[in-house]
Amino acid sequence: MDLHTAETKTKELQTLLHQYGYEYYVLDKPSVPDAEYDRLLRELIELEEQYPQFRTPDSPTVRVGGAVLDMFEKVRHKSPMLSLGNAFNEDDLRDFDRRVRQGAGESVEYVCELKIDGLAVSLTYEDGRFALGATRGDGTTGEDITANLRTIKSIPLRLRENVSLEVRGEAFMPKRSFENLNKLKEERDEEPFANPRNAAAGSLRQLDTSIAASRNLDIFLYGMADAADLDIDSHSEALDYMDRLGFKTNNERRKCSTIEEVIDYVNGWVERRPNLDYDIDGIVIKVDSLEQQEQLGTTARSPRWAVAYKFPAEEVVTTLLDIELSVGRTGVVTPTAILEPVRVAGTTVQRASLHNEDLIKEKDIKIGDKVVVKKAGDIIPEVVNVLPDQRTGNEQDFSMPDHCPECESDLVRLEGEVALRCLNPKCPAQIREGLIHFVSRNAMNIDGLGEKVIAQLFAHKLVKDVADIYKLTAEELLALERMGEKSVSNLLNAIERSKDNSLERLLFGLGIRHVGEKAARTLAQELETMDRLAAATEADLTSINEIGEKMASSIVTFFEQEEVQELIAELKAAGLNMKYKGPSRAAAAAADSIFAGKTVVLTGKMEKLSRNEAKEKLEALGANVAGSVSKKTDIVIAGEDAGSKLTKAQELGIEIWDEERLLEEIE
Repeated sequence: MDLHTAETKTKELQTLLHQYGYEYYVLDKPSVPDAEYDRLLRELIELEEQYPQFRTPDSPTVRVGGAVLDMFEKVRHKSPMLSLGNAFNEDDLRDFDRRVRQGAGESVEYVCELKIDGLAVSLTYEDGRFALGATRGDGTTGEDITANLRTIKSIPLRLRENVSLEVRGEAFMPKRSFENLNKLKEERDEEPFANPRNAAAGSLRQLDTSIAASRNLDIFLYGMADAADLDIDSHSEALDYMDRLGFKTNNERRKCSTIEEVIDYVNGWVERRPNLDYDIDGIVIKVDSLEQQEQLGTTARSPRWAVAYKFPAEEVVTTLLDIELSVGRTGVVTPTAILEPVRVAGTTVQRASLHNEDLIKEKDIKIGDKVVVKKAGDIIPEVVNVLPDQRTGNEQDFSMPDHCPECESDLVRLEGEVALRCLNPKCPAQIREGLIHFVSRNAMNIDGLGEKVIAQLFAHKLVKDVADIYKLTAEELLALERMGEKSVSNLLNAIERSKDNSLERLLFGLGIRHVGEKAARTLAQELETMDRLAAATEADLTSINEIGEKMASSIVTFFEQEEVQELIAELKAAGLNMKYKGPSRAAAAAADSIFAGKTVVLTGKMEKLSRNEAKEKLEALGANVAGSVSKKTDIVIAGEDAGSKLTKAQELGIEIWDEERLLEEIE
């Protein structure tokens, strides 16, 4: 075959397979048998292997996966991916409607959509070709997962128009794919995923793209970041346009003119929800008009023009078979209910936390009881109450032990606490759980070092503290079960990469009592180095905003321990970074602020802030405070007796806030 013929044939196959894939995965109306699609795909793969110069980034063959990534790069979103405020009942929905109509006028239409239970992502297209895909992350910065998203067959690699745009959606795992995946995991004696949402998120964060490709994920797109730039006037128009471009949107959406119609739609899906072949955890209600959306604006965290109605938790009855005890990394002994397996909110539940002994006594829980179980927030299983009328007399009382179930040390209840705690610092369970915390995603984020591998390392006495992680060798790891050369190489690379983490990750990973993720970041931003933190006094620490006496005392006590000082020295010797690498607190606040890069004009008299105070606060949050109104002005803050600046802003259609709105956004 000559080059011209090969190029022509390759392009024909790519175009044909794109069309067949669109019909199958987006329209759910296949026009050819699966066998024919597979035959054409194999033919294209062979052609592209023989003539790699004709393989394009949007070829259907990229969906097969196979690339192995070193890591996920960070991606800053063009505009924030805000979270939604919640509504839990009809009164909440009516309150939302009242606020909307107060801010945007009485003539409002809503679009109601199913809230897909998956992983929020953004997709960027350049001249009609899929260029970048990212996770939501913290709303401002996500992770580049383009390679894994390309394996989702319902994501178009090439649009039907050569437009550049960014769309947002929810990647998810259909129920059938979830059941097949967990069946495979059980056959391999692996821990099954708890629910489809976790499975989808885990699949899209695989460094080996062939794993993501094998998971049969899907997606619904629900929004466009820059619809107004394309002369689109409403959210419903944007969704229709996305359909025409070849995106898969959810066709169960409905436009409603009144809040009563919205409530009727919501109530209908409370009943019909189990019939879907994918999980939903609520309904999203959005103001349809983009002009009204802009008029209503956003808070620092969520838009005022949208709300998420959360379904009431599903409650089921099952039998409490036993109560197990586990010891956490801080020594707290937690009782867990072992349940007769039961289906709750889409997943099979066999365990539920009972929190502490007081709760067990308060609810009069006995082993053998019939109990009502629900998932708090559709996520965490909990025992709501027992059904004493169904007792047979064979139920058994439960009481907490006096000694640690792991190390036999005495259990104590500290003053002011309800939990029983093991205070033995060498308790194996605490060490093991501390290691698991250290390598977790929000701490040192060491991919491949999950609970099972940690348990193996601990059982084989290869690690006794976190410093030992950095002494592991390929020979030691290869001797463990299910650890091949490729997985060992990936793990050692991940361990090596973690040495460069910024200080706040290390602080959080060390598990200092009372120091959570946010406090670790605050401490790192303020003190900048591990040495300065270790030398800080309680007075030094409490002078930092958000650090209280209890936390300060815990930090000082932690660094006074000789074994902690030895551990830090070992981590330094292993090459771990001991400095903060991120932006200063002021810069971080400014970067995340709604005012970042905005031009703001102050006019009129303020009641609670002086003009200078307002200017200082705005500039600290990244705003450019100007003295006059022009077309480049983004926001005008109007106090009492505002004059010509307010008039000009109204003429130009610039967003106008009062002082109360300003204070709300600053806070």
